[in-house]
Amino acid sequence: MRAFTDRAAVPAHLMVRILDNEAVFLNIETERYIGLDQTGTRMWQLLTSTPAISAASSQLLDEYDVAPELLRSDLTELL
Repeated sequence: MRAFTDRAAVPAHLMVRILDNEAVFLNIETERYIGLDQTGTRMWQLLTSTPAISAASSQLLDEYDVAPELLRSDLTELL
């Protein structure tokens, strides 16, 4: 598990494409893919563009009406 002080990065084996505010992830090692809705895509964008996971969490708390504990759980699961 990552610490919320860490910076999130895209692993080399993961391809990510964002189309119309939704993201598609392809793991080229396992050939499995998943899609994220608009909210999940926003989470991913902030996770990979802020200096720390905690900064992404703070920004998301400002943007969405969500309990901090639920957001932390959702971010952990996504990572």
